[in-house]
Amino acid sequence: MTPVTYLGFGLLTLILVILDIWQTRGGKITIKKAAIWSVFWFLLAFAFAVSIYFFWHVYAPDSSYSPQKATVSFITGYLLEKSLSVDNLFVFAIIFHQYAVPEHLRPRALLWGVIGALFLRAIMIAVGGQLLAEYHWLLYVFAAFLIYTGIKLAVDKGEDEVNPMPEKLIRKFANVTDDYRGNALTVVENGKRYVTPMMIVIGVIAFMDVMFALDSIPAIFAVTREPFLVLAANVFALLGLRSLYFVLQGMMEKFIYLKPALSFILVFIGIKMVLMGTAWEIPTPVSLLVLLVTMTVAVIASLRAQRKLEQAAHQ
Repeated sequence: MTPVTYLGFGLLTLILVILDIWQTRGGKITIKKAAIWSVFWFLLAFAFAVSIYFFWHVYAPDSSYSPQKATVSFITGYLLEKSLSVDNLFVFAIIFHQYAVPEHLRPRALLWGVIGALFLRAIMIAVGGQLLAEYHWLLYVFAAFLIYTGIKLAVDKGEDEVNPMPEKLIRKFANVTDDYRGNALTVVENGKRYVTPMMIVIGVIAFMDVMFALDSIPAIFAVTREPFLVLAANVFALLGLRSLYFVLQGMMEKFIYLKPALSFILVFIGIKMVLMGTAWEIPTPVSLLVLLVTMTVAVIASLRAQRKLEQAAHQ
């Protein structure tokens, strides 16, 4: 992969982030608008997949991947990251409730969280790719971690609040205002610099994203070891996360089978990682099919269960 490719993709990412800022200006996002933009980000990711198919030799002239393999790997990685990122949305909802974030400030808080996540994941991908290239045995450590996390998620009962560690660190080293000051992260009062609760919210979101990245980054390395595809899949998954949040915020409690589905996916990807390079290696198209079927079944089962609960409540 040439530096020009990464530079060009970095410029594309910057343009898309600016576009996302523009479409959420004013802080008022309706479900209809969020749904339209969610579809836009989804279609954009698949348009990029088409560009990989036709221009892979331009993106990565020295890659051992064929255009077909690169395209399937990107789509699988994107859907995997998108599936795992849905769990982030539940955490975002808890954070906003826990810190009483006003509705009109939530788009900006999510924006800063996504921007921070883009930088953090880029670093983690670069480090992870280098480590796997030099120490192949780390693949099995990642696999064990994914399987453990999947099992842990399956038996997790859920928590009412997120880890307060970022808040404790911020309050230890800075003075915090009692209320929000619009989108401002810091303010000056009486000649003294204060941070606002928005800074705490963004810090907590960034911290939680790092925790989620510890699952998702090793998981996508089981799909592809090509750093550019890993990075691209993460970028496109994160870009649509804000719009998806506002689409699903009123329906999150209905997805009762989401956690079992994500648990299964993590364990499956962990097993796939263990089997890489063996005679039983799971092909990437099979992984893509497993992802699609698992999430489809989880959504349909959740909606049917919710419908039964509503019918029982009306009887």
